[in-house]
Amino acid sequence: MEFGRVPLADLNNIDFSLPPDPLFNKEILKGKPASKPKVYVGCAKWGRVEWVGKIYPLKTKEKNFLDQYVQHYNSVELNVTHYKVYGPRGIQKWAAKADGKDFVFCPKMFQGVTHRGNLNEKGFFLNEFLRGIVAFEEHLGPIFVQLSDTFSPKRKDELFDFLKSLPADLQFFVEVRHPDWFGKQETRDELSATLKELNIGAVITDAAGRRDCAHMYLTIPKTFIRYVGNNLHPTDLTRIDDWVNRMKRWLDDGLQELYVFVHMDDEGTSPDLTVYLVDKLNEVCGLSLQRPKFIQEGQSPKVLR
Repeated sequence: MEFGRVPLADLNNIDFSLPPDPLFNKEILKGKPASKPKVYVGCAKWGRVEWVGKIYPLKTKEKNFLDQYVQHYNSVELNVTHYKVYGPRGIQKWAAKADGKDFVFCPKMFQGVTHRGNLNEKGFFLNEFLRGIVAFEEHLGPIFVQLSDTFSPKRKDELFDFLKSLPADLQFFVEVRHPDWFGKQETRDELSATLKELNIGAVITDAAGRRDCAHMYLTIPKTFIRYVGNNLHPTDLTRIDDWVNRMKRWLDDGLQELYVFVHMDDEGTSPDLTVYLVDKLNEVCGLSLQRPKFIQEGQSPKVLR
């Protein structure tokens, strides 16, 4: 992911500390752990040839990548649906790969809806997108609506009207990127209050060059975290440590669902960081998430020095 990317030499000069929880979160988390919280960890995609020989067996063909991916993770942030509308038949083939597993696909809304023109003039594209992704059935996770970097609060009425039009029986999360969404407290609070009213989550994006997007707002008792690492730079691990501590606090206070997706500029290193993340979640939060397995047993994250 290029969003928020900075030169490697600048990473040690960035304050990666997470901001404190806003008071708003006290309206969402009630201070008591959920009886059976759901925790999902995954990557942005499964089609990575760099993972052959790492977590995919040697000579694995691309058509079989998803068969292998579901053996290591319980979710995927499905970016491919951002670039093309898929029909129910294709979606059902993907869903079938996860039969019998607690695995969810979290599709990104088609860019023809979110990145081109007025949001409320895309009924055909929106309907076709939704018609396809509902074919995931029990394997459908949250759908996330990413707005472009140029979509500012000046278009808030357009955004709010669009969100009100979305089907209430599906779970949506929204990712805003324009800096003005974060610059003023009243703007941040208005967006959060609207999302809360509509039962829509707020995507939290943690990227080196856009610290404002790591906003910590929970608008529903669920969260969707997009963690943008830096190819196993040492700060990646300390950042994960801080995140796991925050996740534990949220789970202890009643967070019901947690989705964490690891992004890297070099996606070949994503499995390394997810191993570290899963180990930390299991240790600190008392979970029993499946640990991604490397082809070579004992292989561990190769952190840059």
